[in-house]
Amino acid sequence: MKLSVIGCGYLGATHAACMSSLGFEVVGVDTDQHKVDLLSRGELPFYEPGLDTLLAAEMKTGRLSFTTDFSAVADADVHFICVGTPQSKDGLAADLTYVKSSVAAIAPHLKDGALVVGKSTVPVGTAQSLRDILATSAPQADLAWNPEFLREGFAVEDTLTPNRLVVGVVNDRAEEILKEVYKPIIDLGTPWIRADLPTAELVKVAANSFLATKISFINAMAEVCEAAGGDVTVLAKAIGYDPRIGNRFLQAGIGFGGGCLPKDIRAFMARAQELGADQALEFLREIDAINLRARQRVIDVVRADLSEDLTQYKIAVLGATFKPDSDDVRDSPALDIAAQLQAAGATVVVHDPKGIEPARKRFPNLDFAEKVTDCVKGADAILHLTEWKEYRELDPSVIGQLVKSKFLIDGRNALDRDKWRAAGWRVHALGRSD
Repeated sequence: MKLSVIGCGYLGATHAACMSSLGFEVVGVDTDQHKVDLLSRGELPFYEPGLDTLLAAEMKTGRLSFTTDFSAVADADVHFICVGTPQSKDGLAADLTYVKSSVAAIAPHLKDGALVVGKSTVPVGTAQSLRDILATSAPQADLAWNPEFLREGFAVEDTLTPNRLVVGVVNDRAEEILKEVYKPIIDLGTPWIRADLPTAELVKVAANSFLATKISFINAMAEVCEAAGGDVTVLAKAIGYDPRIGNRFLQAGIGFGGGCLPKDIRAFMARAQELGADQALEFLREIDAINLRARQRVIDVVRADLSEDLTQYKIAVLGATFKPDSDDVRDSPALDIAAQLQAAGATVVVHDPKGIEPARKRFPNLDFAEKVTDCVKGADAILHLTEWKEYRELDPSVIGQLVKSKFLIDGRNALDRDKWRAAGWRVHALGRSD
């Protein structure tokens, strides 16, 4: 069985390399020649732990190849659609341009019995509409949906040892083909869930909406804790012992970002409105608002401690990516805060172990430092906004000799507050009043 992967960004490159590692012949197709050239050399156009090694190894086997030529998929049996679905420029809905164009591009090359499998996150109803289109443009082919659940920083692990496999199909044949593709993973005991097309589409956005809700919930509790004199870290620990709640995603801070959660919950709201079910998801508007408010709270703390007029102050921002072990700066709370502080007149310098170049492309007017020491030198305040291990291991005494003022805002509640205070620092951790 030969596989094709359409779209070789974060999802597609990961899926292609992982499927090759299972023994399949895989061809990845992307319209970006530069990206294809990099991947063909065994190099990644982004940072993802472990994937670089896997990609390089699979390229040497001869099973994996990349191209811009869509006709290269003609002899493939299964075609995975892994293109992006960004938020529309003129609203909350998802932009399906890449999904639709991908299916249209491969339709003329699909052989008899081919199965097109969507992995992209799409509004419910998309799969059936694409299947209807294929019924005319490529009636010899079928379509199924197999949502991805990758966590950046754990993409290889989540592909090869996922906590579940969800497939949306309309017949037994499509399910059997996907069972053959995923047999090595199923044999590990991975739960297999067969669903209809709408349910498979909804699983991904429902999961993301739940995670976003949990994150915004604990950030709302952080607001209350600060106002009431409580400690959100103790509160989170206490409620996390309840097995109905659990302790995952209960770390209060500056909120969620990245290329999935923010745009997915907004697209979910937009689609619900189209379906006449907008009241069912009205709570997601507040989730989104709480998330954005968490960023503003950091700026409020800076102004309360330094001055409403920030023009005479230097602020060091530790972290540019939306999470550690990634170079993804899409909708990054850390970068948003840095940009807003600069717009308010502050001199802002940003450091990140992996995200400087992507961040520089998005915010070319911000100042960046390759070393933490250069970032914090002469700073009136340090903002810890992405919980990289490197920042947790900083020596507060050493850093204290470089700054102008020993003032730290821990926007992720990930630093040892007692250690920093023992070194003479004033520390403000979100959701902790003292």
